[in-house]
Amino acid sequence: MNFLIGKVNQELKLLEKEDTMKDLSLYIHIPFCAQKCYYCDFLSFSSKEDKISLYFESLYKEIERCAPVHSNEQVQSIFIGGGTPTVVPSDYISRTMDLIKEKFSVLPTAEVSIESNPATFDKRKLLEYRKCGVNRLSVGLQCWQDKLLKEIGRIHSQKDFIKGFMEAKEAGFHNINVDLIFNLPNQTLEHWKETLEKVCNLAPNHLSCYSLKIEEGTVLYERAQNDKLILDDDLDREMYHYAVEYLIKRGYTQYEISNFSKSNMECKHNLVYWEVKPYIGFGLGAHSYYEGIRYYNEENMDHYIKKIRNNQSVRKIEDVLSLDHKKEEFVFLGLRKTEGIDDRDYQILFKNSIFEEYKNELKDLYDQGMIKIDGGKIKLSKLGLDFANKVFMSFLKS
Repeated sequence: MNFLIGKVNQELKLLEKEDTMKDLSLYIHIPFCAQKCYYCDFLSFSSKEDKISLYFESLYKEIERCAPVHSNEQVQSIFIGGGTPTVVPSDYISRTMDLIKEKFSVLPTAEVSIESNPATFDKRKLLEYRKCGVNRLSVGLQCWQDKLLKEIGRIHSQKDFIKGFMEAKEAGFHNINVDLIFNLPNQTLEHWKETLEKVCNLAPNHLSCYSLKIEEGTVLYERAQNDKLILDDDLDREMYHYAVEYLIKRGYTQYEISNFSKSNMECKHNLVYWEVKPYIGFGLGAHSYYEGIRYYNEENMDHYIKKIRNNQSVRKIEDVLSLDHKKEEFVFLGLRKTEGIDDRDYQILFKNSIFEEYKNELKDLYDQGMIKIDGGKIKLSKLGLDFANKVFMSFLKS
């Protein structure tokens, strides 16, 4: 009897601990690629294969050192991004996941995503990912046509994507996202329509559709500077509107400006960013947001490895958020979601009504047709979705 009572008390204590634990998300940066895409300005490299082993040794040490600080938190999502995480041998990913599960309290229901290029994984790798706990695959297709893929520096073909998608299903991935980019150089509306149709026929759970942005330091930026690349803004908006209407017809819900999902298949990790919840980033240049502070890691590979080896911090403080800054982020990040923001949530966090603090801004945006107001909820209108950055700027006071 005493044994049973002791066991019950122990279980009650565990339940009580779970109730008091806070949610946390983790981001793991893998900066290696087979080839740098022509539009990519992310912190990634295509010629540092000799650094892979040293990098992961440093990454493991960073995770081990950071974990004790978060003993009273439970991990609800993990995102392994890059770069192209699937380009490295799969045992590095397995060991990373094993270490995280050993050092952190990871919820059994945690969403664990890995970004991928279909030319860099096979069924063996996919099975290894599933075995170590990865349960969501994000596949970078970008477009359907091989000619366009070559023009933006992608190393995979349409056939590679189809093969990889089917192998992912066979390996047990039931949660698959496909990344797409529209308004690419020489991409027509018919190209975009074909891309959406072919991808939807494969029935992924989630689609991310991004408008091409020309970033400084990329191959496409150089072409634009030399007048060898001109993008059509009107076509961009036509493609976006078509995607929204078409994907809704195919059973997807638009839950954020660029993201669409089947029922209850939204990306939990991305929602953490848009709802301004805490996350810790590990690896080269990884960003974090924790206890009101945004910071990022060392961005030089050799310096990152050296600092870890010498037991030095790789963290750099970027911004200690003021109260006004926190309010601004809550508003413009929350408005990225199609459901918008709720004044009740704002009042809980900031002890005042958003309608009081942003009275003039909200009136101007409403009069311009940029936002909709329903009771205590505010969300972007169809026009507001097209001019989202203009809406967001309205809430920046500093």
